[in-house]
Amino acid sequence: MTGLPGGGKTFLGILLVAALFVPLSNTFLPPDSPFHVPTYMVSLLGKYLCYALLALSVDLIWGYAGILSLGHGAFFALGGYAMGMYLMRQIGDRGVYGNPLLPDFMVFLNWTELPWYWHGFDMFPFAMLMVIVVPGLLAFVFGWFAFRSRVTGVYLSIITQAMTYALLLAFFRNDMGFGGNNGLTDFKDLLGFDLQATSTRLGLFVASIVALAFGYLVCCFITQSRLGRVLIAIRDAESRTRFSGYRVEYYKLFVFVVSAVLAGIAGALYVPQVGIINPSEFSPANSIEVVIWVAVGGRGTLWGAVLGAFIVNWGKSYFTGTFPEAWLYMLGGLFVFTTLFLPKGIVGTAGIWMDKFRAVRQSKMDIGSPASVREE
Repeated sequence: MTGLPGGGKTFLGILLVAALFVPLSNTFLPPDSPFHVPTYMVSLLGKYLCYALLALSVDLIWGYAGILSLGHGAFFALGGYAMGMYLMRQIGDRGVYGNPLLPDFMVFLNWTELPWYWHGFDMFPFAMLMVIVVPGLLAFVFGWFAFRSRVTGVYLSIITQAMTYALLLAFFRNDMGFGGNNGLTDFKDLLGFDLQATSTRLGLFVASIVALAFGYLVCCFITQSRLGRVLIAIRDAESRTRFSGYRVEYYKLFVFVVSAVLAGIAGALYVPQVGIINPSEFSPANSIEVVIWVAVGGRGTLWGAVLGAFIVNWGKSYFTGTFPEAWLYMLGGLFVFTTLFLPKGIVGTAGIWMDKFRAVRQSKMDIGSPASVREE
């Protein structure tokens, strides 16, 4: 905690206050109170927290290692599918067709037995292990070949986008066994708790806050260590860092896998709160939107990425209802505005302004000091 970067303690304090205030407000304050947080808002805030963790994972690799991934939505979706498979297995004979073993979409498609890769997802520990292992393994395999081949810059971004698009096409197929275009939905409960119950939604909200705080501390530990300084050197001068004797590909591979795992955890928490996971989560446009969140909040600031995710998604929720046809133009305009006038994002630009203000204030204090007066 003592080594957190500027604003880190404040950020964790805000998360702690939210973890206490939202459940208490929803449970004990009357609905007509101005401080009451309705249940639908709890789920909406929980979704924003999952997006914030996803943005944090992208900022870790883009802001500190210079790896611009345009396919990070793939890891988010894979974590979501792992959670969705567990939730589907928990439905049992309560489905439309009453089959205790096969999900409804498999019965509808005349599947006769459960695919081998669905086995084990009836156990929560195994499903949570897959939430970590599947995105991490994909990131390891992809990064091993990409970074060892020294693919960088725009070429790496295009390859990551091609990866998530390939997964999008694969998961759209009915014979893949993941629900095809409709995906996985109609979830009933999680660990025996009804997903529609207010208490369950509050529990998922608090779990999302804990996951975001954990992810932030992990990212801080990495970026504030010697490893983080090497990552920054790779970002600013990769060839010089390699000539200095560092195995650049190993550093990039490690941070890429950690980032993918964080994205998978975000996806796993996202699914029970929204109630569905389908191949649209693999869409390259979703991954590009995550990059916009990070750019708006402030690349290389960690909590700035969280702020950007909240601002953009709150604006999306508001303006899609107010100006549904113009929202995409507004999102593009926001990114252009940020690039031109806030190149370091909201947090980065605010930090520059604060440094200038302190410098001016310090210079005025030095001019008015007794030593300066005696010199004059």
